Amino acid sequence: MAIAIEEEEVAALPKLSNDEIARYSRHLILPEVGMEGQQKLKAAKVLCVGTGGLGAPLALYLAAAGVGTLGLVDFDTVDASNLQRQIIHSTATVGKLKVDSAEIMLNGLNPNMKVVKHNVMLTSANALEIFKDYDIIADGTDNFQTRYLVNDACVLTGKPNAYGSIFRFEGQASVFATKEGPCYRCLYPEPPPPGLVPSCAEGGVLGILPGLIGVIQATEVIKLILGIGEPLVGRLLLVDALGMGFRTLKLRKNPDCPACGTHPTVTELIDYDQFCGIEPPSAVGPLEVAQNKAVGDAAVVDGIPQISVQTLKQKLDAKENVFVLDVRELHEYQIANLGAPLIPVGTLAGRIAEIAEHKNDEVVVHCRSGARSQKAAVILKEAGFTNVLNLSGGILEWADKIDPSMPKY
Repeated sequence: MAIAIEEEEVAALPKLSNDEIARYSRHLILPEVGMEGQQKLKAAKVLCVGTGGLGAPLALYLAAAGVGTLGLVDFDTVDASNLQRQIIHSTATVGKLKVDSAEIMLNGLNPNMKVVKHNVMLTSANALEIFKDYDIIADGTDNFQTRYLVNDACVLTGKPNAYGSIFRFEGQASVFATKEGPCYRCLYPEPPPPGLVPSCAEGGVLGILPGLIGVIQATEVIKLILGIGEPLVGRLLLVDALGMGFRTLKLRKNPDCPACGTHPTVTELIDYDQFCGIEPPSAVGPLEVAQNKAVGDAAVVDGIPQISVQTLKQKLDAKENVFVLDVRELHEYQIANLGAPLIPVGTLAGRIAEIAEHKNDEVVVHCRSGARSQKAAVILKEAGFTNVLNLSGGILEWADKIDPSMPKY
């Protein structure tokens, strides 16, 4: 069954030019695609939510395949650290808006297709309006708030959701929100506690992995457009890049699902930051720390005072009695460090005795950006440390504001 283009609309499909026939010749000689299938691709409108690790290969292969209209949703700019995996961008476009950078690459690859740029953050206020003009939504996001938002918007608008996610060496892919299949909420009824699952910026990701998952997403989109093969509806594909293993789990539509069940309670888009237990970006909280947005010395997050890198530098220069603790991993410490003792946050609770002599000292905990050190500071406070502070922005902020020669990762 073709989801995006129904059979009765075939007569109205756009014609292919001679140049397009030559370009797509390897498709045209496939009986499963042929002229009619390529015309369906040309008529299709696909929205890529995100032009990062997943969105980059996804958009590139959809453009190469001849999808006529590609929408891109992204409000970020290209950073040099993106280029290890976000192959739609380049060194020459560092600093540009990602949607502009992606458009350059896509137009260079296939000038016959149309790029529609949505240089906005996807929110409950704009998602339904953006989604309505597309046949299929491809979710290339990297946070739970937006995944639930994309899912609910797809269910409400009746758009299939070609889903993918990645972390370190593992990935997932599926097709959610079709009439006959489950949605993302059927698989994950509740989001994980905030901070339980590290972001790729904190946990890392093998650069090739999003290419692998993004291409799987593109494959699913093309199958949906053409109505061929067996899409990942009702199945979750699990990918282990290190073991190069692929497993498929069967998923069932939950009749009690609040989004796609028989008596849905999610009838409009909600506050997904609140649903996932995340402080909104405008408030001072763990999210700001995790995103490397330095907060003032007076700020207190979950009972932990935040200290700026400038204030810490002044204390160290004045040789004040301050104990600095690094809670990153050893391989991160080898990239850049402040010379502080290292106890990774995952082992900290079991190694309190090693630093017990500093229980009544001023202790400043730091990590890469401030998220893990916030957790570590809470652990120390609960262990009886009386004066614990979290370094706002972490070692990245130190490199930005104190020591520009320090490498950033």
